[in-house]
Amino acid sequence: MYSPFDLSGKAAIVTGGNGGIGLGMARALLASGASVAIWGSRDEKTQAAKAQLAQECGDASRVHAFVCDVGSETQVEATFAASVAALGGRVDACFANAGVSSKGTMLVDMPLEEFRRVQRINVEGVFLTFRAAARHMAQHGQGGSLVATASTAAVEGAARNSHYGASKGAVTSFVRALAVELARHKIRVNSILPGWIVTEMTEKSVGNEKFANAVLPRIPARRWGEIDDFGGIAVYLASDAAAYTTGEQFVIDGGYTKF
Repeated sequence: MYSPFDLSGKAAIVTGGNGGIGLGMARALLASGASVAIWGSRDEKTQAAKAQLAQECGDASRVHAFVCDVGSETQVEATFAASVAALGGRVDACFANAGVSSKGTMLVDMPLEEFRRVQRINVEGVFLTFRAAARHMAQHGQGGSLVATASTAAVEGAARNSHYGASKGAVTSFVRALAVELARHKIRVNSILPGWIVTEMTEKSVGNEKFANAVLPRIPARRWGEIDDFGGIAVYLASDAAAYTTGEQFVIDGGYTKF
């Protein structure tokens, strides 16, 4: 029987897994049989997500939650070690999904602190998370899957969003380099580029009538993306079906960048 999407026995970490796209990924991974550790920066929100996921999958023993600032080297190292212990000693897939949005600042008015705030989480957070995961996977010798959540902002130009676009473009380049570097360890590295998805991060934009009237007609699917639209790609990239897939960018945007 062909069952490459059965993740029973596999373990995954999802940073930013307490909401938005990360929550959608964690939900699908659990539904496919994996054990999952979600990371979030806010304790109350992270614990609430853990309870929700445990109820949905019907097996609280497969759901773990940790509070972590992914921009902190010491916190990432400690939280990764705690996650490995909670997951039974191994991590097969790591989704570096945590990120922050921009504040809609024009370049000429942008303080250096604002540029660095976005890079700290969106770029350094991915670096720190992937470094910890790659060390673990290489040591155990069983390979694994690293997946970064980038954005269509990595391939399109958005006014007042240059520092966010820069961070996501950096992530896609980082992923391609790691795909080549880590292949010898049987570690696959890919990125996901979401378009306009309804999340806490985008609620102000998608809820704005003027914005919606301008953007929705440009989306061939004629709807905003939902967090569960990312469950399938998460399961695929964590599964044996993706054994020969590395260095790729998966654009999930309802056709937005093609129209």
